[in-house]
Amino acid sequence: MTGVPTLPEVSITVEELRALQRTGAPLTLLDVRWRQDRPEGLPEYLAGHIPGAVFVDLEYELSAPDRPAGDGAHPLPDPAAFQESVRRWGIGPEDTVVVYDDLKNFSSARAWWLLRHAGLADVRVLDGSLRAWVQAGHALAEGFELPVATEAEIRFGAMKTADLDEIAALGSEAQLIDARSAQRYAGDGRIPGALNAPVAGNVDDHGRLLPAAQLQQCYLELGVKPGVPVYCYCASGVHSAYAVLALSAAGFDPVLFPGGFGQWVHGGDHTVHPTLRT
Repeated sequence: MTGVPTLPEVSITVEELRALQRTGAPLTLLDVRWRQDRPEGLPEYLAGHIPGAVFVDLEYELSAPDRPAGDGAHPLPDPAAFQESVRRWGIGPEDTVVVYDDLKNFSSARAWWLLRHAGLADVRVLDGSLRAWVQAGHALAEGFELPVATEAEIRFGAMKTADLDEIAALGSEAQLIDARSAQRYAGDGRIPGALNAPVAGNVDDHGRLLPAAQLQQCYLELGVKPGVPVYCYCASGVHSAYAVLALSAAGFDPVLFPGGFGQWVHGGDHTVHPTLRT
């Protein structure tokens, strides 16, 4: 791969967001606060969010509420249900949609991916997350934001996905990225053949996405080949969405396995390497 390709922007800085707000251009802000140790982000949203931002519930709006055993912890939402969410959030057909959380955008990337998957062309993560907004000295608002509902139409399919059977059928030459931490990769086991590229390696100490050329070099050194699909997974398809974002920014061809390692382990008789610890 030579040079850095020209690609749709995946992130937006606080300064760029402020400039966009001043123009009055169509804009929707989504607050997607969720963490593995504190999955309910609504209290933090109510206490302070970017003015105009709508709260998004990752567990029930960015995932299917009914989660049969074997489907993974965060299966993708039904398209009709997600369309209703998009309308409720007030997203219009010409909007730039900016998503953020309060850490490093590892949870808000799930919204970025789903909205792109649903056919929205201009979706960005706020580089540096809510922390960058606060550090820049901008005000926060409290309470709920109630946008005017729209009649937005969405259609899943704009982003590449793989299901459990496709992952199981991949040959030895397939490129497979495990975006979990090195500790979980080594300790809990991994899908055979997967390379470990923790999603935290895609951001700097301030939670900002690394430059495209640097991301590109990191993945090349890992052994990812350009022009060939690279399949990404984590525990349940949340953090691996950020791996897809980073790979997209770097010019690779990422494919999300939404069911993740959880579905691999519980969805059938699949090999885990090394031996799964219980």
